[in-house]
Amino acid sequence: MRRVAVVTGSRAEYGMLRRVVRLMRDDEAVELKLIVTGSHLSPEFGLTAGEIEKDRVPIAERVEMLLSSDSEEATAISMGLGLIGFAKAYSNQRPEIILVLGDRFEIFAAVSAALPFGIPVAHIHGGESTTGAIDEQFRHAITKMSHLHFPATQRYADRIAQMGEDRARIFCFGAPGLDGIETAKYMGRKALLDELGIKTKRRLGVVTFHPATLEPGNAAAQAQALLSALSGFPDLFWVFTMSNSDAGGRAINERFAVFVNGSPDRSAAFDSLGRRRYLSLLRHADVMAGNSSSGIIEAPSFGLPVVNIGGRQQGRVRAANVIDAPADGRSIEAAISMALSREFRAEAREVKNPYVHPDSCRKIVETLKRAPLDRLLKKNFSDIPFSAPGKGALGRLERAFHLTAGR
Repeated sequence: MRRVAVVTGSRAEYGMLRRVVRLMRDDEAVELKLIVTGSHLSPEFGLTAGEIEKDRVPIAERVEMLLSSDSEEATAISMGLGLIGFAKAYSNQRPEIILVLGDRFEIFAAVSAALPFGIPVAHIHGGESTTGAIDEQFRHAITKMSHLHFPATQRYADRIAQMGEDRARIFCFGAPGLDGIETAKYMGRKALLDELGIKTKRRLGVVTFHPATLEPGNAAAQAQALLSALSGFPDLFWVFTMSNSDAGGRAINERFAVFVNGSPDRSAAFDSLGRRRYLSLLRHADVMAGNSSSGIIEAPSFGLPVVNIGGRQQGRVRAANVIDAPADGRSIEAAISMALSREFRAEAREVKNPYVHPDSCRKIVETLKRAPLDRLLKKNFSDIPFSAPGKGALGRLERAFHLTAGR
């Protein structure tokens, strides 16, 4: 039996891992060790560890690491607390391999702590690019600390190879959170709204907006610009899912709360909806606005028009259901109007989700079961021929970054 630790630190990430986790839980060849951390353990973010327990998945370890602050300093301190907590968890559970997903600072701490233990790491959703967030750096650092890679598209697989990773360790199985998403049974509109306590006959809009962490100090202004745009659509009922624990998240949530409290007849906000309710909401919504990866990865499967705001998701592969808009009120309002048009909605319904691959979760589990653990830790750097910069390279660098100092 193979001992596999799965680390999860947020509601969205667990939703994408859920089917993989349940397959491992029910597999007699796997001893699942689920390690829960981050916002799962925070009442401020919905205490979503309870949703995991409702799935009848035993939690092996709880690693407390979030401080009651969303500053840059708090994030860095939380990473340090995470290193300590994961060291204790690995010492207690002694996993043979660790499975992680994505690019959050909680996952970076989990993977960093695994290195001294000599535990191989398998990483889902590597190779992606989100140039507006520090997650970009975390993700690529996690890739270099990992030993098996499960990218969601071929472009991302190629990027991992470009980083020197052996192609024999790269398995392009798609996004595991999308397994069965197009054929699953969802809640009807009335049942969904009744369960959420929403009474409306208006069309539904979804808002999921997080800080662009490489643009510090802008979260509040960007959230206000989004709310200004939403005010231009009084015929829609806006359902907000609150922001994450990144620096700036509280500033966003405070402004969302003011908007919802001032417009209870056409808006509602939730710390966490849970996977089934959230996906059911995407199915019944007319438009989604924000900067969440769910607009890029899940929304195409529902033909849902998405207004992707600002640079947080810049660089990700996206389907034609996505309209990009800068983070100012007029641009966002114009993009929402376009997304709600009959022509664009018809186009969005026909898109093919580039992240869907058949049987992704089972393939990931089988690969974890069969991987030769004794040979995973030692990695060779696979060199790709590269032309060294010639004369004038410094000049190109200066032009690219507008550098003039010292000249």
